[in-house]
Amino acid sequence: MDITNFVVSARNQALLYGDYNTYHRQLTKKLHNCRKRLNIVTKNRSKFSKKDPVTATQLSENHEFLHLQLLTAERAWAHAMRFKAVHSADTKGITGRTRSHIISRLDKGARAAEHLVNILSDSSTTGASDTDILEARAYASMLRGATQFEKQSWEPCLRSYATARIIYTALSTSMRGDTFKDLLSETIDPSIRYAAYQSKVPRTLAIPTIARKAFPSSDSSLVEKINKLAPDLLKKSDSDAQKGQVGAPNAPQTITWRSREVKIEDAAIALALASTDTATARLSEKLASSDVILPKEMAAAYDEVLIASQDAADATKHAIEELKEEGVSQNDPRIQSLQITRTAVNYHMISWRIGRNRVLSGEHDGALLDSAPTTTRKSKKDATSRKPKIEPPGKKISRLKDKVVLYDSTLQSIDSIKELPGIAADEGLLKQLNATARYFHALKSLSIARSHSLTDQSLNALVLTKNAFDECEQSASYFSKHGVSSSESSPLNIEIRQSDIQFLHNLLKGELQRCRAIVEIDNLRKKTTNTTPATARAPLIQRLFEYPVEGADLENLVDYPPKMKPIPVKPLFFDVAWNYIEYPGKTAAAAPGPEQRPAEAAQPQKRGWFGFGR
Repeated sequence: MDITNFVVSARNQALLYGDYNTYHRQLTKKLHNCRKRLNIVTKNRSKFSKKDPVTATQLSENHEFLHLQLLTAERAWAHAMRFKAVHSADTKGITGRTRSHIISRLDKGARAAEHLVNILSDSSTTGASDTDILEARAYASMLRGATQFEKQSWEPCLRSYATARIIYTALSTSMRGDTFKDLLSETIDPSIRYAAYQSKVPRTLAIPTIARKAFPSSDSSLVEKINKLAPDLLKKSDSDAQKGQVGAPNAPQTITWRSREVKIEDAAIALALASTDTATARLSEKLASSDVILPKEMAAAYDEVLIASQDAADATKHAIEELKEEGVSQNDPRIQSLQITRTAVNYHMISWRIGRNRVLSGEHDGALLDSAPTTTRKSKKDATSRKPKIEPPGKKISRLKDKVVLYDSTLQSIDSIKELPGIAADEGLLKQLNATARYFHALKSLSIARSHSLTDQSLNALVLTKNAFDECEQSASYFSKHGVSSSESSPLNIEIRQSDIQFLHNLLKGELQRCRAIVEIDNLRKKTTNTTPATARAPLIQRLFEYPVEGADLENLVDYPPKMKPIPVKPLFFDVAWNYIEYPGKTAAAAPGPEQRPAEAAQPQKRGWFGFGR
């Protein structure tokens, strides 16, 4: 019959784009259509007559009566939630007639759901399975728990929600999907935790333990049905119940931070810390195995630890906010203990985040230029059998940019640690964080220096390498006096090993000498260029296509006085100007005298008509 999926899917579909008012209108329309199909709808202008309750016989003949009961209960619940949402912003809270109306609507929905349970209990007539009966019972308990929650009847409320939780937990073992998990995490578990707090139940008890203790074990038929699905669910001891839902080892009772031990009073924090310890152990085993080769796989192994650490941080923050809402002052020992726990949990979470960045950087935290992480197992396998391929400078610079991004992220994480409560007053820890930050500053400066070196900017590379060497020297001086306790085989985190800082120091020492040699060679080349005589260089007017990097030579602009130089010309120039140019080596012809000219008879000049010349 799939009761839970019918209810949850209808809620999610309506609340995705609307609110409880939209859901209430949709349920009213669906309920009217359902009554039409069953032919029990009140016609227009007809007198209303109360219908008889649904019987098991009717349900066996038509399963539409099941939807009729579910829609009736859901409409009453949506009506109550609509009023609760409208008056949630009231300064005095929900009181008076509004509160009474909300309780009345929730009670109506609970009665409709409980009537459905009674009908389905007659399995010989309705043909309902144990799963159908359990789903209806869990749904009815959830609505009854909501009613008692509004009535502030905390013990009956805790009992109803515990029944719903035990049933949904048992059903989740045999049915796939996240429907039950969503109901548990979003609706049932927060209500159990608040009702347990109002009932003066200790916070050290986990929610599964509270639900198991509040479960009505006197109902033999319900216990029998649950035992068929999950035989060990109701038989857990107190020590097993503290393990929670994640299957972690026994939850820790205390946490140590900077030689100060704090007792953990919140069960959610204890379970999250136990989950973090389990994930850390798995990480160590995975990194120690030969299966993890690629840096991306090693970084992915950190994800489980980061998620568990984030859950612990969220649980601690939630516990502090709950105490503040209750009016507990900052000087209260519970708040002080939670603040220390919060600092310790966040420090470890950020530490694992930094360790993941270090793994992604490559070997020795990316100090080597050719420590590019291989992306496939095939390339890693064949790395020894083939010759190393020379990478172009552009690809190397791109890889260096990725490393700089990782170093910036690490430095931001270290700065966020300094903002945690109590860190500013811890001088020893601040000095350690500053030395760690200098170590990563040195790595960042080294990567930027190498990018300048690849672009032939040797002077910039020298300055950055010198800065990296100074930062590394200060960091190494601190770590040499205050050694770290982490071993070589442990996963990388915020703690810097002595071997890593010593390797970087030796590497930077050699890089600094190399950069100084390159700058000296460049200076010698420039001196050789500057000692070239000005007469051997072309004037500036002939080198206009070149940018004068060293400045324009104002004493060598043009050749003056200009010298005669051969130029290419066309032969036609010589043919036309032959008689007008005096070439060297050519003797001029002597002009004839007047006595040598023969006298010529004057010839009459021809004229045209009217005396004009032709």
